[in-house]
Amino acid sequence: MKALGLDVGQKTIGLAVTDDAHIAAHPIGTIARAGTATDVSAIQTVVSERDITDLVVGMPFELSGKVGHRARRVQQFMEVLRERLPSSLKFHEQDERFSTAEATRVLLDADLSRARRKEVIDAQAAALILTGWLARWHAQAKSGI
Repeated sequence: MKALGLDVGQKTIGLAVTDDAHIAAHPIGTIARAGTATDVSAIQTVVSERDITDLVVGMPFELSGKVGHRARRVQQFMEVLRERLPSSLKFHEQDERFSTAEATRVLLDADLSRARRKEVIDAQAAALILTGWLARWHAQAKSGI
């Protein structure tokens, strides 16, 4: 299994991948949003180059846990991804509430400058989304679900 985590924003899409041991997630960069076709093409390239088997997409649910406008837009984007990416790819949704705030805290703790934080925040958020999914994946594997 090799998973790619996505933090889908309006301006960028943060990217992160799992390590070979399926323990950690590592940020690998961002894609500047340039329209759905271009965005999907860029993700296709990453999926192909890195032999991705699972796609974990952060869902920006409302604080109440409901699906709001932003989450519906991400779900629509996921549908396009499902149509254009290999049918063998497994899709997963992961609650991303507070992922950007947590990523900001991590980067502040690392003493990154404001400019550098702005460059890497979305990729770090994708790594946190993927880390959350990995924890769930390990727990389900342990319990046999």
